[in-house]
Amino acid sequence: MEKVGKIIWNFLDHTAKIVVVWFLGLFKIKITDEQWDKFMQFVKFCVVGLSNFIISYVVYAAALALGFHWLAGSILGFVISVLNAFYWNNKYVFTKGDGEHRSWWMALLKTYISYAFSGLLLANVLLFLWNDVLGIPELLGPIINLVITTPINFVINKLWAFKTKKNETTEID
Repeated sequence: MEKVGKIIWNFLDHTAKIVVVWFLGLFKIKITDEQWDKFMQFVKFCVVGLSNFIISYVVYAAALALGFHWLAGSILGFVISVLNAFYWNNKYVFTKGDGEHRSWWMALLKTYISYAFSGLLLANVLLFLWNDVLGIPELLGPIINLVITTPINFVINKLWAFKTKKNETTEID
């Protein structure tokens, strides 16, 4: 599984770089390797987010089809998709550098907390707005939410949930 993940991310990185560098070249814009790495981190986060969305949306739609309230479907989809998000983000998006560490269980807890804010609280407030206030179809609301919650999620995950610490070494005299 790990080899497949690396192959997918490397393919994504190389393909995106060709397309983006070509497009930016049309406008005589160049980007540094550091800028590219930051851009690709966001792209990878969005790919993980797309898989989360698909998982969550399928669970949400299935719950609606089974007669459950939209809130129950949303919460169930949340729980399942956050586990998916944690695995891929921890493994391939917010990687640890040399001499850095983070506790996987603390990162998992922080991931659930950060997604609870954006994926449960904010997303469900927005679903209430779309569904009950504005009358937007229930199956369309989660798609609209992506535009709002994805950037918020990225910042929270990058700066807090997957934050790393430098390994501290003690010198013995």
